[in-house]
Amino acid sequence: MKNPVASYIEELKNTMDLLPEDRIQEVIELLREARLARRQVFIMGNGGSASTATHFVCDLGKNTRSPELPNFRVIGLSDNMAIFSALANDEGYENVFAQQLASFVQPEDIVIGISASGNSPNVLRAMVLANQRGARTVAFTGFDGGKLRSLAGIEIHVPSHCIEHVEDIHLVLEHLITKALKGMNMTGQTIGMESLETVPLPMGAN
Repeated sequence: MKNPVASYIEELKNTMDLLPEDRIQEVIELLREARLARRQVFIMGNGGSASTATHFVCDLGKNTRSPELPNFRVIGLSDNMAIFSALANDEGYENVFAQQLASFVQPEDIVIGISASGNSPNVLRAMVLANQRGARTVAFTGFDGGKLRSLAGIEIHVPSHCIEHVEDIHLVLEHLITKALKGMNMTGQTIGMESLETVPLPMGAN
């Protein structure tokens, strides 16, 4: 019998090799433009994907800061438990993201939906509303992409039917995208090591 540890790692590596690098680069550029234009970025997901969405919000909001660039205006739609639960209780769980978006989203804002199945009703409804309002939409999906893939302007699809691998790679994607944005200057060029010396280190870094 194959070692389950080796098997998990091998399958994860194989799936990583199939990621659409061109679409990942598109998302990086889309977010860079949104940052410079001071557009809002909304991120959402359920369960493990809610955790990834929160992590993404934290990393974009804090780890990309630079004295030469605007801060990201990024909002997590899974994070305000009071309004989340009030909407779920009074208007249905399928509306928890769309109703939050309805109050804030503007044309050309960025809406990112994370769903392994691609079929979470609350993410789908929010994407429909985002498209109606003229926002730019991005999806992180897995399995067969579900209904979400046809609603997103850019889909980064993880070609796996293993939920653990899909969620692993979604987290890798948010880290990859954040790191790329952290290393870019105003024109989108990669900052050299000499330029990094002028950027404040995060608290606790050494």
